[in-house]
Amino acid sequence: MTRAARAVAVVLLAAALQTVPASAADRTPVEVPEGVVTWGASADRIGDAAADRGYRMVVHTSVGGRDPRIRLSNAFGDRPVTFDSAYAGLRQEGAALVPGSNRRLTFDGERSVTVPAGAVAYSDPLPGKLPAASDLVVSIHTPDAAGPVTGHWMAMQTSYGGWGDHTGEEGAAHWTETTGSWFYLDSVSVRADAGAVVALGDSITDGWQSSTDLNRRWPDYLARRLQKADGTVKGVANEGISGNQVLADGAGQAALNRLDRDVLSQPGLRTVFLFEGVNDIKAHTGVTAERLIDGYRRIAERARAAGMCVVGATVAPFKGWPEWDADAEAVRQEVNEFIRTSGEFDAVADFDRILRNPYDHERMMPFFDGGDHIHPNDKGMAAMADAVDLKALECEPS
Repeated sequence: MTRAARAVAVVLLAAALQTVPASAADRTPVEVPEGVVTWGASADRIGDAAADRGYRMVVHTSVGGRDPRIRLSNAFGDRPVTFDSAYAGLRQEGAALVPGSNRRLTFDGERSVTVPAGAVAYSDPLPGKLPAASDLVVSIHTPDAAGPVTGHWMAMQTSYGGWGDHTGEEGAAHWTETTGSWFYLDSVSVRADAGAVVALGDSITDGWQSSTDLNRRWPDYLARRLQKADGTVKGVANEGISGNQVLADGAGQAALNRLDRDVLSQPGLRTVFLFEGVNDIKAHTGVTAERLIDGYRRIAERARAAGMCVVGATVAPFKGWPEWDADAEAVRQEVNEFIRTSGEFDAVADFDRILRNPYDHERMMPFFDGGDHIHPNDKGMAAMADAVDLKALECEPS
């Protein structure tokens, strides 16, 4: 992408997200650079910024490739934020990096970049190879940040923080704070002869009840399967948000309102994997099966209009969770029947059938239950990924 094109991308997204309502902003087209996403995390507001802060963030790649680049997001900021230093390297252990791997990132050839409120900025490609399934460490420093921070709260991954600019250091001495969140960083891409699938979901996709720091979310297991397979879809981006709903903003913007930013803007995207709905159902806000189905249809239509394939996943059982009742279960059953039989999706992943107790279809199998009767454990996450037909991710949009 040329310097002018990158500038256009930032301006377009800034104009789209800064002042207009989310539902309209999310529909504004944004230029997507070449490459394929190897890691992603959905953006949200996660607190207030502080000046002179450094963030050393650990992310796990899916597809390997050349010339990695990062995307920094100020989607929920109310003022510009400047990053005066950014580095990327490979993790050795904890906050320490493999010697010689930490290299400076630039933005249009400059060491610093100021991202307007509501905008994103892509780094220049960093020459060299980034292996598949590696722990990439991105270190950034914000000299005078203030206002809302854009990031991802529930990372299920330990990252690090500190005061002052120590981004260029490979040692861990100045990175003494630990955090379970990612800050400002929302995507990493590489140049690779491959496509990507993006998982749009809630806390189950985000990985709650999976093992922290071990990359055992179901999209992680899916990524490992894809790396070993013969297909052309290799990249996986996890765009889950804990508590997220299809229809209503709350825990993050609704899936309908964040679809363009979190999903359709990802480089190399081939397939959208939709696995949401349980939070709409259990919230008891009057959401009917008809309204939820309409939300699924609109997501599928917009994804196909962008040239993407769409896989729909059935809503998993959650009997035993405090908000479960017979009325919510009736909605879940009707929604799942639509997902399985309507033909609205290019393929279906029947997570309900994989996870449910064979003796009580309204309840999760104990072997897969993370303990709260709604979130699968590591074994459940692996079973979900194993249930995905990899050929379905290669399909052509209908």
